[in-house]
Amino acid sequence: MSDRTRAWQVIVVGGGPAGSAAAWHLATAGLDVCLVDRARFPRAKPCAEYVSPEASRILHAMGALAPLEAGDAASLTGMVVHAPSGDRIHGEFVAQHGFRGFRDRGLGVRREILDTLLLGRAREAGVCVFEHAKVEQVQQDVDGRVTGVTVRTPEGLQTLRAALVIGADGLRSVVSRRLGLAHVARWPRRVALVSHYRGVEGIGTLGEMHVTPHGYVGLAAVSGGLTNVALVVPQRDAATMAGDPTAYLERWIAAQPSLAPRFARAQRETPVRATGPFASHATRPWAPGAMLTGDAADFFDPFTGEGIYAALRGGELLAPFAVDAVLATQRGDLRGMRRSLQAYGQARRRTFAGKWRVEKLIGAAVAFPSLMNHAARVLTRDRDLADLLVGVTGDFVPPSAVLRPRTLLRFLTR
Repeated sequence: MSDRTRAWQVIVVGGGPAGSAAAWHLATAGLDVCLVDRARFPRAKPCAEYVSPEASRILHAMGALAPLEAGDAASLTGMVVHAPSGDRIHGEFVAQHGFRGFRDRGLGVRREILDTLLLGRAREAGVCVFEHAKVEQVQQDVDGRVTGVTVRTPEGLQTLRAALVIGADGLRSVVSRRLGLAHVARWPRRVALVSHYRGVEGIGTLGEMHVTPHGYVGLAAVSGGLTNVALVVPQRDAATMAGDPTAYLERWIAAQPSLAPRFARAQRETPVRATGPFASHATRPWAPGAMLTGDAADFFDPFTGEGIYAALRGGELLAPFAVDAVLATQRGDLRGMRRSLQAYGQARRRTFAGKWRVEKLIGAAVAFPSLMNHAARVLTRDRDLADLLVGVTGDFVPPSAVLRPRTLLRFLTR
């Protein structure tokens, strides 16, 4: 690691979409940014690998959309949800009720490709990137203000200083835990198993969710002609894996009459990777001298598949508040720094509160088969409502469109 004695304006911890987006936006705003990640890129990551239509707006701004589309990213035009009853909810990414999105399709793209591309865009914007640098400790002054991080590299322990540290290091964020901000909810406690298969029958341009009383599985085309297979089950059920997630995933699929024939000739192409438990959120997304974004700040449940969008949007959202906090710190105005961070927390709530409510409503339906079956019956008969809901999960329709009382009433009276 070079420049080990430098003091940076911002250190970003984590090189996924949240960290790369935050670093890119801050570098293009003129700040001196360092990004550290424990991995070497490209690296695999357990994820549904779904990029919603609205996420494309941010990718376009970062200069990353055209390379993805010129490559072999899969096009996704909507979603179909199979309820335990057998009913199907079919929704398309189409403009609804006057809401206009950037585009009418999403993308399925391997994280090895997406993350490496975004990290490259951050580098091109002037971000100094240190790979294979694991954060072990968050440095704080006598008043508790974050002043940097200690990282372990192949050369040993090194301390990097900064006016602001951004934790974008995922579900098990070191930054969040070291600052005492991490919190994991008691419900729903779910874990995911993710792999890629080749030759799954019937995979088209619709993402698929298959909900059962014992978990759900998502299927979607991704880069390279592969199918992303993401199984999510209650944590208590995962205890039966006995250290063999591959066997567990294959048994689960084989036990589903609607899925087993489609996998009869399919070949698994990548290892089965586990992640979770979910339903985590920070008690607040900042501390003096630090900010949290992406999964480090909150992640409820992967059913809606919006993790990549939330990561990109979070990195975009924090940028002006981070700039203000850095400049205030450099002036010695620690009260001004705190005001900027508090304003970031408020802006994050305004931006994501509606989506959090929708996610919790969907999470409740998934957890209780009778609710899921009722929702499926309603949405099967009301295609406009189904498209509206899919538009929300595609991030180009505001959650308020679903949360309006008259819209919620449609779920109860049909």
